[in-house]
Amino acid sequence: MEGENDPATLKGIIPLTFEHIFDHIALNSSKDKYLVRSSYYEIYNEEIRDLLSQTPQRSLELKSADSGVYVKDLTGIAVKSVEEIDDVLQRGKKNRSVGATLMNAGSSRSHSIFSIVVECCSTDDEQNERIRVGKLNLVDLAGSERQSKTGATGSRLKEATKINLSLSALGNVISALVDGKSSHVPYRDSKLTRILQDSLGGNTKTVMCANAGPADYNYDESLSTLRYANRAKNIKNRPVINEDPKDAMLREYQDEISRLRKQLSQMSSTSTSLSNAATNDSEEIDKENIQSQEMIAKTEAEMAKLRLNQDQSAEERTALQKKLADEMKARVDTENQRFDLEKQLKKLEAELMIGGEIVEEAAKQEAALRQANQDLIAKQEKELALTRQLNENEEEKLHLEEKYSSLSEEVTSKTKKLKKIYQKYQQNKAELKDLEHEFLHEKNDMLASIRELTKQIKLKDFIISNFIPPKVSVLYLD
Repeated sequence: MEGENDPATLKGIIPLTFEHIFDHIALNSSKDKYLVRSSYYEIYNEEIRDLLSQTPQRSLELKSADSGVYVKDLTGIAVKSVEEIDDVLQRGKKNRSVGATLMNAGSSRSHSIFSIVVECCSTDDEQNERIRVGKLNLVDLAGSERQSKTGATGSRLKEATKINLSLSALGNVISALVDGKSSHVPYRDSKLTRILQDSLGGNTKTVMCANAGPADYNYDESLSTLRYANRAKNIKNRPVINEDPKDAMLREYQDEISRLRKQLSQMSSTSTSLSNAATNDSEEIDKENIQSQEMIAKTEAEMAKLRLNQDQSAEERTALQKKLADEMKARVDTENQRFDLEKQLKKLEAELMIGGEIVEEAAKQEAALRQANQDLIAKQEKELALTRQLNENEEEKLHLEEKYSSLSEEVTSKTKKLKKIYQKYQQNKAELKDLEHEFLHEKNDMLASIRELTKQIKLKDFIISNFIPPKVSVLYLD
């Protein structure tokens, strides 16, 4: 999924996805505005952890809303380039839960999900805006484990049990979706299937990449993995473009920017110097200096006036000083407020991207070349599929138009067909036997896990009952 750390080696699916997203934005119309947000979290022992948080060990809650299932308080970071989103990936990767087993020194002990939300605001010729939102979940599933091979004990065994249970729940969901006859899809059996509910059976396309090795030692696991992926391949969804969703963050950004600009224009209308400063960044500092000098000069004039009018009463001087101080305080507050609004406006505008304006000419050409290569590969695959379909249609047509010159020739032809059908029957029968064998292996592994966990529970109960005094034991159990 992530590829190798060395840039010269083959890139993984996730980095290639980053390039594809930002290439598309770079080559798109300059009338389109984009907002790209990313988040990274994992499911460890049925607990959701935010890998981008300052406290990644904290468990987060899973909530439901009209827009679907979401993780409460999940960190979302706005990104504008491949480098920025890759930094997010590397930052979260450091907090992933890994551990050593007999099969792998750095085995993943959790399912990780890197989520990317892309929002696009397009403007047509009539200046009508249309917002579209797409979400991509890049899921790195932890592999199923057999205790007899991994030698997992203690916390590693507990992690393996949770991983296997969630994968079994995911398999049940995929089977229910592929079957089509089932009226109930068990999404709520695990947090993994609950989070991936929209990615599996919603308004999406689903792709599963299976990792299988050539070692005969792992023959059963490889066969099981391929069957698992084949079931996922048979999921048929018909996604449609998600236009003008109510929960689009881009709409909130645009509304907030419009509000800030309106507020700044209202403040600028009271002072022409402020309006000139807002329209020209190069003159802003000079204008502010001139205004500050005017305020200082006015203050000195007021103080000189006070010194000249020594005959005035103390009450009048105090009132005048108070009025002058209030005016200066009001001006300073206005300047601070304007500065905060401009800072907030620049921050919001900095998170938005304009299609076709975020890369230089060389980068544009590189993106265009990558896009052309992808189009060429897609075209070649389409041609192969059409050629294959044409050959199948011709073969079917020949079978339909087949005529026999004699009875013996017909018997020979149909005998060959019968042998082919019988061969397929034997293959399916062997596959069914493999499935039964695989089920028996999984059952034995589950029973072994249950026995191991039961043994650990009995050991803890024995230690508590024999080595901890009753009063302390009650407090310990509470």
